[in-house]
Amino acid sequence: MSKSESSNRSKIGQIGSKGALAVALSRLEGFIEPKVRVEQYVTDAEVAAEVLWNMGLRGDVGKVSVDLGCGTGILGIGLMLLGKVRVLFVDSDKGALEVAKRNLKKIQSEYKVLGEAEFLLQDVKDFNENVNLVVENPPFGVKNKHADRVFLKKAFEVGNVVYSFHKSESREFISKFSSENGFKVTNIFDFEFPLKATLSYHTRKIKRIKVSCFRLEKIQ
Repeated sequence: MSKSESSNRSKIGQIGSKGALAVALSRLEGFIEPKVRVEQYVTDAEVAAEVLWNMGLRGDVGKVSVDLGCGTGILGIGLMLLGKVRVLFVDSDKGALEVAKRNLKKIQSEYKVLGEAEFLLQDVKDFNENVNLVVENPPFGVKNKHADRVFLKKAFEVGNVVYSFHKSESREFISKFSSENGFKVTNIFDFEFPLKATLSYHTRKIKRIKVSCFRLEKIQ
């Protein structure tokens, strides 16, 4: 661990370890009725904790952050467990936002959460507040082609550092699209992403797909 990472590690205040963060996030409520059209699925708690913990070590947990397409809120709530931050939870699904609100209340009842949260019922395209950090796990574009492009474009418009989940096979596209929008890929976290059977047509309890989280940084 570098000296800067060691210093940032000492600033991660609400949760004592990556494992403890994963445990906290694993207890959050998932989607009640997942929508196929927008590819709603719960971000795995251990995957989320791995990425969030790395954000903390790098000092990327911004004072003002946005969870674009927040769903049930796992990424944004994870940020609030890592420090005193303001997190904007943005989603166009009212039901998902209500779950996210309940999840935050649950965490606040169990942990000392010092930050602020704001829940915005709106399309990602309509969000226009500048932030330090963007976190997002957008649709992969399976049901709605290029849906992830909309999220990336908005992230580049409003943020300085972006952590975005995509299918690993999109690596070349992410690098090219980032460069075209004044960003560069600095880190890639690869996972065997577990998708749990939450929709009626799912035939396996858990299907694992290759997913990567890309750390993207504005080129100065």
